[in-house]
Amino acid sequence: MPVTERPDRPSERRGAARTAVVWGGLGPVLGEGPLDVLDIGGGTGGFAVRVAELGHRVTVVDPSPDALAALDRRAREVGVQVASHQGDLSTLADVVGADAADVVLCHGVLEVVADPSAALGALRAVLRPGGTLSLLVAQRHAAVVARAMAGHFQQALALLEESAGAAQPGRSGRRFTRSEIGDLLAAAGFEVDTVHAVRVFADLVPGSLLDSEPGAAAALVELERAVADRPEYLPLATQLHLLAH
Repeated sequence: MPVTERPDRPSERRGAARTAVVWGGLGPVLGEGPLDVLDIGGGTGGFAVRVAELGHRVTVVDPSPDALAALDRRAREVGVQVASHQGDLSTLADVVGADAADVVLCHGVLEVVADPSAALGALRAVLRPGGTLSLLVAQRHAAVVARAMAGHFQQALALLEESAGAAQPGRSGRRFTRSEIGDLLAAAGFEVDTVHAVRVFADLVPGSLLDSEPGAAAALVELERAVADRPEYLPLATQLHLLAH
């Protein structure tokens, strides 16, 4: 069953433009099942519930009890089952055990953990041999551009000089370059299969344009997909989506 976007409301249309590339990358991975899918930091179930709708067995591990309660409500509303556990990467092995998942989703988590290398080691331990890690991380070069465009030039300079090893997780979290995240994955025993640029244009387009211009949201999704696998656009992407095994 293909993974498709369902942008009905204005907020969903913008969300579709921001996540279309990720869902496109996950499509082949989730195409056959049912699989055991583990969503780390899955929060309120934005990905988990839709993966469950595809017929997979999904487990979410998240430190927030409020987020997990919202996940349970969302899953009930659409009539699927999603297992949930309160926890984080430091307790992951105790919560789900080793070799627990065919697919691990780790989206927007590596930016805020104390030790990205240890976090990737924990993910490696719960992924079955031959399984796939879906990793979504913030990308630094785009953050420099965004700060400069907003007039925050000193912040842009600070980000320009930042390195992944020196950066500390704060309110906005770490950001990685393609080479930095690749090195971290390799050190943890992963081999990268694909890298896609995510949100190259979506964060730059005014929301009013998507809401008022017929077909604008669909055209933006098409454009995002068109540049996602072109390496020259990776430095412009707000996020990088990597699939690794």
